[in-house]
Amino acid sequence: MADLYPFSAIVEQEEMKLALLIAVIDPSIGGVLVFGHRGTGKSTAVRALAALLPKMQVVAGCRYHCDPAAEPRTCADDCGLRRGRKAEELKTKSVAVPVVDLPLGATEDRVVGALDLERALTEGVKAFEPGLLAQAHRGFLYIDEANLLEDHLVDLLLDVAASGENVVEREGLSVRHAARFVLVGSGNPEEGELRPQLLDRFGLSVEVTTPEDLASRVEVVRRRDDFERNRTRFLAKWKRKDGQLRRRLVAARERLDDVEVPESALERAAELCMKLGTDGLRGELTMIRAARAFAAFQGDKSLGDEHLRRVAPAALRHRLRRDPLDEAGSGVRVERALAELFGA
Repeated sequence: MADLYPFSAIVEQEEMKLALLIAVIDPSIGGVLVFGHRGTGKSTAVRALAALLPKMQVVAGCRYHCDPAAEPRTCADDCGLRRGRKAEELKTKSVAVPVVDLPLGATEDRVVGALDLERALTEGVKAFEPGLLAQAHRGFLYIDEANLLEDHLVDLLLDVAASGENVVEREGLSVRHAARFVLVGSGNPEEGELRPQLLDRFGLSVEVTTPEDLASRVEVVRRRDDFERNRTRFLAKWKRKDGQLRRRLVAARERLDDVEVPESALERAAELCMKLGTDGLRGELTMIRAARAFAAFQGDKSLGDEHLRRVAPAALRHRLRRDPLDEAGSGVRVERALAELFGA
């Protein structure tokens, strides 16, 4: 595999980096939508984060990256675990966390999987050919220009991401397999927007822009040029920081379930969503989950106002109704509400 740019070396874009880290700590948050200018490190950050994560153990020969320690009922139909073999009897191997790109022209069959035509014609056997969802299991599914993807595919992806399972019923096939991944969509808002119903289904939404100060722009160019000229030396320079971040991520995952969520935090989240007029309850739920993941990342035992405040813009900005009388952007409206509710 080609050397990838280190996650720790990415300049600025703090909100995007934190949103991706939070989504990795707790994938149930529902993925991250990154809107911004071209060339601001969106795809670089996703691939760098996947490379940062520890390698995962999979059942050797399994086309779905099944976890040897998983319950057999959560595995694919044709996995050794599902066929009743014990975990200790299976051969395992370590593989890198996958990052699967979803091309804009992908068909539904390519995404969810379909009948293996070659085996059907040559052997007369109805066999399932896994799609991109199976390849992305336990990793990342990255959609560049998500705002240009057909709505029915976005609906399908969000449903699977929320349920963690892909069910295919077609052409005489009935297949069910786990499909748990971090869904990351990116796009340029100048080229079109996602429907509000779809925006609401993404867990977090962040905005990235081209750095506007001279020092940051110079540093981005310097680091990228150093990386291209001598990757070995550049990776060695950032290896220690990436290692520290990897250990923090692993520790955060382990302590996530132990983070206390007091009643006051639930009330704060609900108050903020009521003040902003968000529809439904996804806003509160996502904000609590994201704040808990952030608290785990910080090593804190209890969720407080500082955690809610940090994740609220990413959790809520894409859930606000458009107000024709307020020209301020959604991010500004969230910050304004936070200042009124939590204090300056």
